[in-house]
Amino acid sequence: MSDIRPLDRSALEAHPLPRVQAGDKQSKGRILILAGSRNVPGAALLAARAAMRAGAGNLKIATVGSVISELGIAMPEAMVVGLPEHGEGFANAAVDRIAELAERADAVVAGMGVEEGDICRRISDVLIRSPAKLALDAALLRTLEPLDPPDSERSSRPVLLPHAGEMAALLDCREEEVERDPVASGLKAARLYRSIVLVKGVTSHVVTPEGEVWTYEGGAPGLGVSGSGDVLAGITGGLLARGAEPLTALLWSVWLHGEAGRELSRKIGPLGFLAREIAEEVPGLLPR
Repeated sequence: MSDIRPLDRSALEAHPLPRVQAGDKQSKGRILILAGSRNVPGAALLAARAAMRAGAGNLKIATVGSVISELGIAMPEAMVVGLPEHGEGFANAAVDRIAELAERADAVVAGMGVEEGDICRRISDVLIRSPAKLALDAALLRTLEPLDPPDSERSSRPVLLPHAGEMAALLDCREEEVERDPVASGLKAARLYRSIVLVKGVTSHVVTPEGEVWTYEGGAPGLGVSGSGDVLAGITGGLLARGAEPLTALLWSVWLHGEAGRELSRKIGPLGFLAREIAEEVPGLLPR
C-alpha cells in the first residue's frame, strides 16, 4: 500500500515554487495554450487567464481559426494563433503547426474544450515528442497511448489531469472501477504513462510512477462547475512555464485551485461563483 500524505502547507514547503524575480516576460516563461473548439471557445480563455494569474510571462493561444478574433479581444495579453479546422475542431493540417508552436514553448497545456476524434491522438503524439513541459487534459487523454522509449525519456514527465471518465479511458476500464479505488487507478495510470497524474474528485489525489500519493480534501462545493477544470489546467501550465517541476506544479495547482474556491465561498457563498472567478484569487495565494 502506498504511503498517502496530505496535500497541505508542509507538502508545499517540501516542493517550493521558483522564487519570484525581476525580468521581462521571457524570464517568466513561454506558455502555449492549445484549447477550444467552435462549440467551446471559452475553454482556451479560462485556461489562459489562469496561466497568467499563476505567473506565466509570455502567452500564446492556439485554437480553431474561426474564433481567434473574439478570443484575441477577450484576452489582449495573448498572441492568438488560428489553426486549420474541420467540423467543430482541429483539422489534420493543424498538427504540423502545433508541433512548431510547441518547439518554441517552455510549457504546453492542451486538450481543454478540444473536439474529440482521431486527430487527438496525432496531437498528443507530437506534444509528447516536444521539448516543452506538458500538461494534458480532456479530449487528449481519451486517445493517449502508453509511453514507451524514447517518449519516456523526455526531459520532464507529462502531467495528466483526468476526471473519472477520462481515467477510465486511459486504463480501458469502467468508470465505476475508478470511482471505487481512485488511488489504485491513479497509480496504475502514472506507471503506464510514466506521468504525474491527478485523479480529480471531491477528494483529489496526486500520484507519481514511484508510488507517491498526496491527497487534497479542501476546496469548496462551488468548484464543481463548468470550466473549473480548465482553470486548474491553466494554473498547472502557468507554474510549469515559470520553471516548476511537474510534481511541484501539480501539487501547487491543486492546492491553489482548492484554496481559491474556499476564498470565493467565504466571499460569495458555497455555490454560485463562476469558473472565471477562481483564477482571480490565485495571485493572492501564491508565495511572495
